[in-house]
Amino acid sequence: MKTEIRLEGFTLTVTNVKRSIDFYTKKLGFNCVVNAAPHFAMLKMGGSTIGLLAWTEAKKDGAAKTTAKHNRSIHVELTTDNLDGLYQKLMKKGVKFHTPPHDEPWERSATAFDPDGYSVEFAQGRRGKNQTQK
Repeated sequence: MKTEIRLEGFTLTVTNVKRSIDFYTKKLGFNCVVNAAPHFAMLKMGGSTIGLLAWTEAKKDGAAKTTAKHNRSIHVELTTDNLDGLYQKLMKKGVKFHTPPHDEPWERSATAFDPDGYSVEFAQGRRGKNQTQK
């Protein structure tokens, strides 16, 4: 029997669960399906989830606190069919972008940072497929 693995989601350790809930729900459109703030929350978009675990909880298991600069190496990767339109919409909601929409050989993308400094990357089309290049 073959064992199959599925990625359901992932969890980010955050300084303030409520602040992160607000960013991901009010600005990016995720749904909060579990709100156990100030300790934990689970957000959902489509079939994927992001957990938000407070640092105070994570350190109980020995997690070391990181800085926003460390968190930049973690990328939450989201996709859209209209990157430029989404960029304008999110700018109006107050999302601050580090990198505006631009083309890479593998995709068209833009990057913002969440309240804890995690990179939130928005790509056009499917991951790894640059929809603007032939």
